[in-house]
Amino acid sequence: MEFKEKVALLRSRHAALLERENEAIEGNGIYKRYRYPVLTADHAPLEWRYDFNPDTNPYCMERFGIHAVFNSGAIKLGDRYTLMARVEAADRKSFFAVAESPNGVDHFRFRPRPVTMPEYGEPATNIYDMRLVRHEDGWIYGLFCVERKDLSLPGDLSAAVAACGIARTHDLENWERLPDLVSGTQQRNVVLHPEFVNGKYALYTRPQDGFIETGTKAGICWALTDDITRAEVQSETILNEQHYHTIMEAKNGEGPAPIKTPQGWLHLAHGVRSCASGLRYVLYLYMTDLEDPSRVTARPAGFFMAPEGGEYVGDVMNVLFSNGWIADPDGKLFLYYASCDSRMHVATSTVDRLVDYCLNTEPDGFRTGKTVERLNALIDKNLKLQ
Repeated sequence: MEFKEKVALLRSRHAALLERENEAIEGNGIYKRYRYPVLTADHAPLEWRYDFNPDTNPYCMERFGIHAVFNSGAIKLGDRYTLMARVEAADRKSFFAVAESPNGVDHFRFRPRPVTMPEYGEPATNIYDMRLVRHEDGWIYGLFCVERKDLSLPGDLSAAVAACGIARTHDLENWERLPDLVSGTQQRNVVLHPEFVNGKYALYTRPQDGFIETGTKAGICWALTDDITRAEVQSETILNEQHYHTIMEAKNGEGPAPIKTPQGWLHLAHGVRSCASGLRYVLYLYMTDLEDPSRVTARPAGFFMAPEGGEYVGDVMNVLFSNGWIADPDGKLFLYYASCDSRMHVATSTVDRLVDYCLNTEPDGFRTGKTVERLNALIDKNLKLQ
């Protein structure tokens, strides 16, 4: 096949993927999944992957490998549903790139260039998993994980240190990098609350003793800081703890920034447990008090979403992860989630529906007897209707 024919075929296939319409799949009454992922490595612009000069790439080979697109922050910019995607190149380095859709479920297209994130301090080996929040101070903030080599263990090539990077913008194009969050521990999955609390910036943190191990202070924590431009955590209180033989036995972490509702703040998080195939990541919901967001008011038992079908297969098996959702003014909610560190999906629901789920699903009783008791109560209720 001639060079021009190869290029034409590439462009035709890519255009067909970008134009493909998505299809809702009837769900469980809580949400609807969609048939196709909304972003994959194949959605990346061809100009990122190929050198289209026949003199320097006569075989029309892929010159820059895009391996995966996942763990996207989300925000509505004007009338565009906008994802801040984590894009992983073939060399394992992740970078951020913005993709936009007119309807939130398909036709996502990347902006022409990836985000050039300014460095802070020692240049990062890797950055990923940005949470986007439009704060009441007028800025859009991005909080993300910054990974650097652990220089205290020079002989261990897998030893790393995690910190929370902070940047802000108005357009997702031009970024002001702020100092990393100062904390007494390593930090991952840090999320900024969208409003001031007692005149301070509020953070959902996940302190951990090591890069992987959460350690003794495990759980989603609550912290306040006076100045986001020099953010420092001096005191953290556990908001949502790990618990034996639950979906969050190994660890848990906040997803995107919570959504404000008349009944309280609606939260999405991930829970992790160990199983025979490794670590299993699922998603769960909870709510906190409107006036005191550090007080949990509802915590439904079990997972809200878990991998299904093809979502189970990928680079890191048995994983769902979310750090982005968008609530429209009419209450429709778009929940963006990644499966297996490989691709991005969407599920739709409404804010009212998820609040109903939280307030009317009983909490975990932490033992089999209580689970059977809850089930029998539901069966009895339905028998009375017959």
